[in-house]
Amino acid sequence: MFSLNFMVQAFIISLITGLFLSYLGVHVVGRGIVFVDLALGQISSFGGAFAAFIGFGLTTIPVVFTLLGALLISLIDIRDKRLKLEAIIGIIYAFASAATVMLISKTPHGDSDIQEVLFGNILSVNINQIVITLIVFGALMVMHIIFRKKFFELTEGFEVGKIEKKGFNIWNFLFYISIGLSIVFAVRTSGVIPVFSYLIIPSVCAIILVRSNKAVVIVSLIVSFFGSFVGLNVSFYFDFPAGSSIVATLGSFFILVSLVPLSKHYFFKKDKSKFELRIG
Repeated sequence: MFSLNFMVQAFIISLITGLFLSYLGVHVVGRGIVFVDLALGQISSFGGAFAAFIGFGLTTIPVVFTLLGALLISLIDIRDKRLKLEAIIGIIYAFASAATVMLISKTPHGDSDIQEVLFGNILSVNINQIVITLIVFGALMVMHIIFRKKFFELTEGFEVGKIEKKGFNIWNFLFYISIGLSIVFAVRTSGVIPVFSYLIIPSVCAIILVRSNKAVVIVSLIVSFFGSFVGLNVSFYFDFPAGSSIVATLGSFFILVSLVPLSKHYFFKKDKSKFELRIG
């Protein structure tokens, strides 16, 4: 597989996007905002479709749309306890999806364009896209490494319910901006569904398997790496679409990992029953 340049480039871009998105996913899952990446990814696609519709701004407009969407989500303040943030994000996602399909339907290759928005086309990435994505993701990663304590403290606050949203929070805003920027460049090569999968599935698998924040991040990165590697091999050897293969592989990993707690529960109950039988 790696004797072909386009497969090597696809693997590189999947590693760059997958590893950083899986790290961000630890925060996303911890905060309970799993739809935020779908919403921002679709907003980015909406920006791209709008730019194509008006004929200019193919790079700048998606960035502007996504950053505005990230700002909007970071400023949402829900005061009614009957409403959840996920519901509002779901509405934003539905609106952006509908608007994207409406604009793409006016292009000469509407159906194929919609398919590319959903699953991307990483087999067609070039060196320039790889370099730009590496620079952007590298800068964002440096920011998260320098201020990792701030970001993890905020995420842990959301997990235990200690964060009460009052006004503007710079760290919350920077978190959403980092998600927004990463999604803009990831969606252009990988599509909305693979981006969502990279953000959610590795971190969920890690949370099932380990406890500490450091271990969760490491396991999440490992799952993302093997998801990209195995997924591209499945695509290459069985002639499946690359994006769909990666998503299906990550989904298979989740199914396997989800069996671990079940097996532990089964054996624990079995051993416990034997123990209680001996006592009796």
